Amino acid sequence: MARDIAESDGGKNGGKRAFNGDKADNNTLLDRRSYLKLAGTTTVAAAAAAGGASASGDDYDVITARGQTIRLGNETWANKLIDVTGGGSITVLVEGAATIRNVGVEGLYQGSGFIFSITNTGGTVSFENVYIGDGANKRGESFVHGPGAVFYHRSANCRVEFDRMNVQGYPNNGFYCSNTAHGGSVHWTNCYGKNNGVTTFRTGSGSDTLENCVAYNDNTDYSTSDGRWGNYSESHGRPLWHWGNQTMTATNCNFAAGSYGAAAITHESGRIVLNGGNISGGTQGNVNTSRAGSTPDLSIPDGVPTSAEAAASGSSGGSPEPRGDYEDLRHTYEFVAEGESEPTDYYFEIEDGPIEPSTYNDATVEDDYMWVSDDGTRAAGRVVDGRHAWEFDTNIIDATVEGPAHAVVNDVDSNLERYPLSGATGDGWKGDMPWHDEGEADEPEEDDGDDEDGHEFDHTYEFVAEGEDEPTDYYFEIEDGSPIVPSTYNGATIEDDFMWISDDGTRAAGRVVDGRHAWEFDTLLVDVTVEGPAEPIVNDQQSYLSRYPLSGATGDEWKGDMPWHDSGEHTYEFVAEGESEPTDYYFEIEDGSTIEPSTYNGATIEDNLMWVSDDGTRAAGRIVDGRHAWEFDTLLVDVTVDGPAEPIVNDQESHLGRYPLSGATGDGWKGDMPWHASRQHTYEFVAEGEDEPTDYYFEIEDGSTIEPSTYNGATIEDNLMWVSDDGTRAAGRVVDGRHAWEFNTLLVDVTVDGPAEPIVNDQQSYLSRYPLSGATGDDWKGDMPWHEN
Repeated sequence: MARDIAESDGGKNGGKRAFNGDKADNNTLLDRRSYLKLAGTTTVAAAAAAGGASASGDDYDVITARGQTIRLGNETWANKLIDVTGGGSITVLVEGAATIRNVGVEGLYQGSGFIFSITNTGGTVSFENVYIGDGANKRGESFVHGPGAVFYHRSANCRVEFDRMNVQGYPNNGFYCSNTAHGGSVHWTNCYGKNNGVTTFRTGSGSDTLENCVAYNDNTDYSTSDGRWGNYSESHGRPLWHWGNQTMTATNCNFAAGSYGAAAITHESGRIVLNGGNISGGTQGNVNTSRAGSTPDLSIPDGVPTSAEAAASGSSGGSPEPRGDYEDLRHTYEFVAEGESEPTDYYFEIEDGPIEPSTYNDATVEDDYMWVSDDGTRAAGRVVDGRHAWEFDTNIIDATVEGPAHAVVNDVDSNLERYPLSGATGDGWKGDMPWHDEGEADEPEEDDGDDEDGHEFDHTYEFVAEGEDEPTDYYFEIEDGSPIVPSTYNGATIEDDFMWISDDGTRAAGRVVDGRHAWEFDTLLVDVTVEGPAEPIVNDQQSYLSRYPLSGATGDEWKGDMPWHDSGEHTYEFVAEGESEPTDYYFEIEDGSTIEPSTYNGATIEDNLMWVSDDGTRAAGRIVDGRHAWEFDTLLVDVTVDGPAEPIVNDQESHLGRYPLSGATGDGWKGDMPWHASRQHTYEFVAEGEDEPTDYYFEIEDGSTIEPSTYNGATIEDNLMWVSDDGTRAAGRVVDGRHAWEFNTLLVDVTVDGPAEPIVNDQQSYLSRYPLSGATGDDWKGDMPWHEN
């Protein structure tokens, strides 16, 4: 049942919107001036709007949009129907770690700005069962692309989870979340979007993920009038657009381009990997579709609301039937090992308890092999040829699976690589469970492990590289109370020249090629690192390296400086042969040596693309379709690689995840190299595919000159580009192409006459904010060489 509630509309809107600015770094779609206006407005507090609790059953509040701003803090905002049928604007400003659940936006949105804008800087923001699917038009928004649905602010820095959302027909992006490139991450599960101008899912970080989501374009008509937005129409937008320079993954998703030119697109050096699912309509940029099919299922995922009222009432999935045995617990976690004879040990942790064992999906509850901590936030189990299930209500923050069982969260594959998250308590509690039997898998059954005094050791560790030509370097550490000794267990070979033990007997290292090394000891492992193809085996079981290091480990500094390493002859190579995309790299070594460029392995020395610091401890370079090499004597302490080049240290793969080490000086020196463009700002006028000419004019502050550029593949057309004598004003005409310019000072005026899209520093330029103070007016515009007399 709908509940009409009293809302302050904050006075007259006066045309304010949730974004109003063209910051050169996409600093904001809710700029400082607009933000202060909002802060001074009598806004609707979330507690007043929601009464501090979710409604039950089909009970929900009705909020009429009339220019107000609703601020959300660390709270739950649930069971709301936002009525936009009157044409008014509304902004829900998410300033805290809020949960937005069972919310529907009813009617064609004809207001301004984004309906949801996220500025939170800590914790997790959750959207669950939300409908924004009746579309929008440009009637109430002056910006070229019109209003949008959800915006992740440039100043935000948090985790955002979108689950069971339906967003359709919004001109200025469905989910505009590319600002995660500057901090935070977004995660979509079971979300549906179509016909969103610019893009439906817009990502920015390598940590951003999509699972079981759908996005496409079709011929749905949401609004006959004001239905074209800049260069886009209602059936014309990117389903997936990744803006970051890292690799993001979409798992089991379905995308179709429809009338747009591509279904998945990357920007600059970013990369998309489609892990399962299907895609049609082509791709642009660096998109790996090798694991995806070509016949997308464009049906709405289960549980996604199909109307505003269904979302607000919770009847569409916001308050679904219990997933399993517990009505008040929303999430399930299953460990599926049916048909597997090898045991799987698993461990997971949530934000706040309780965790309860469950019979969901016919899982078995085995009291002897399932454990929950006293506070209900951690659980563990062992499953063999069966299925375990658990139920809980808060977010997973850590999960470890040791064995062949398949982990499934809420009926979707669990992405274990994302864990641990902030708040996890570490690995110290894992492994010491009631079903672990000292006489079973944790010690060998054979008596091959006696040292020369006849002492029997509890544990064995083997590094198996039989048949491998590539060397493996390995390092491991145990708790105090036992020495490590080399062993011939399982036919292993003791090679004195390639095996090392610390003086206190708690650390060991080795190099093995086409053979087997084994060690024995009594106390527990606290750290293991394996660099190479050898398989690590502990107590005759596969060793799960991802759980290390544990508490008590002494760090990585002792690793790597072994007798078999050439003393004083380290090489580092960056191999980009066949790669057309540039790679920028940076690395740093300990004091006591200098870095020198090298022709090792046929590498090329390119003086204009290679740099060494004055003290010789830091080096950087840019490599395209080639190989760079360096030589030095001391140990590496930091490495960063931005691009597709493969890093090779001493002829071995370099494991970048271990850096930076102690002694590294940080990232402040990286990025400001001679080969980086010296000018701070770029402005592009993008008219690719446009037959109609665009005339443009712009002006900058004194103190810099405007220069034409080939940035992002732009063309310099001398007869259609003009710069004033003092270099502060420029103009051009572009047809079916791209013009770009570079400069150092700030923009004060921009005018665009035609369909070209203006892009400043790789972000949309908001023309409505110009002219600014200092602009010289419009008299100089229009009288250009390409204009007919």
